[in-house]
Amino acid sequence: MINVIGLGYIGLPTALMLAKSGHKVVGTDYNRSITETLNQRKLPFEENGLEELFASAIDNNIEFTNDYVESSIYILAVPTPYMEKNKKLDPSFVISAINSVLNVCQKGSLIIIESTVSPGTIDKYIRPEIDKRNINIGTDIHLVHAPERIIPGNMIFELEHNSRTIGADHPTIGEKVKEIYGSFCKGDIIITDIKSAEMSKVVENTYRDINIAFANELAKICREDNLDVYEIIKIANNHPRVNILQPGPGVGGHCISVDPWFLVGDYPDLTKLILTARKTNDSMPSHVISRIYEIMKENKIESIDKVGLYGMSYKENVDDVRESPTLQLLDVLEKNFSKGIKVFDPYSKEAFSENHLLNFDDFINEIDLVVIMVGHKHILDNLACLKGKIILDTKNIYNKDAYKL
Repeated sequence: MINVIGLGYIGLPTALMLAKSGHKVVGTDYNRSITETLNQRKLPFEENGLEELFASAIDNNIEFTNDYVESSIYILAVPTPYMEKNKKLDPSFVISAINSVLNVCQKGSLIIIESTVSPGTIDKYIRPEIDKRNINIGTDIHLVHAPERIIPGNMIFELEHNSRTIGADHPTIGEKVKEIYGSFCKGDIIITDIKSAEMSKVVENTYRDINIAFANELAKICREDNLDVYEIIKIANNHPRVNILQPGPGVGGHCISVDPWFLVGDYPDLTKLILTARKTNDSMPSHVISRIYEIMKENKIESIDKVGLYGMSYKENVDDVRESPTLQLLDVLEKNFSKGIKVFDPYSKEAFSENHLLNFDDFINEIDLVVIMVGHKHILDNLACLKGKIILDTKNIYNKDAYKL
């Protein structure tokens, strides 16, 4: 039996995929509302293909509880935020989960940590917790790091087809874990040591963050000289060895906007480029605010309540708002005592303020300036509804008449 700890965006799809593949699975989460929802055969969040996976897995011996259970295999998919003050990893959730597992696990159990952690986390924080209990790593229990590598909106496909990395102290343990993931993963499964697995995951997301920062910095440069950044990128990308990404209103989610900080926190003297990229991407919501005020002034819009932000999630066609550029933008406005800007997202089910509208027609009718923050399919299907509005298009999905970054 496999006990999956943490039933969020990573843990739940993983648990369901394992159950569908024939494993007996118990999903554990401290949040009682999540387990109650799942036991009522309902999902706590939306994701393409998740309903179908849930329907097939629920008949394959999976159950959900708030308790850790006695097992021989554990997969930990708990949060790993960073500490705002020093940008270092906050390991408290992983440490808590490890100790709870140690209270119930069988001798010889596999403890697989999927949560993204900074390089050296398992050596620095996890092994000492186990040593305190006089438990021998390598005989009494086995530690493994198998970092997740999926993205909301395409989780089910990526669980099956993305390659995986397994970090283990001994190749034989790595092979055992490879067999577990190989029951559903069709991609390559690479076995390495634990610290290399930790570093590789953080490096992947840092690479993407730096590339996005370059595009965002280009957007600012082109704005300064009244050039079309999208045209510049299109031309530059004709070069066979150039592939510049598209700029945007910021970087969100729990990967690209978080993981690079782990390196900055742990290697402050060696991460000048990474730090600059992080600051560049974090500055984009403020850049969007500056553009909003420029456009308001140009079009004689006197009140911020005539402005609306379309999209709250951190990427297209999902309901995941973690670290989203829109929430970052709202936070900047709040800190500067500017309130009243309207917000709409088709995936929102509940309003968080009086200015968060749940009806698209009401949203459009109450504003003069629409700021496209997320390119949901919904807005692509309703571009005609924007006719007559002033538009700031941060995603380059509207026509040439729109204002750009």
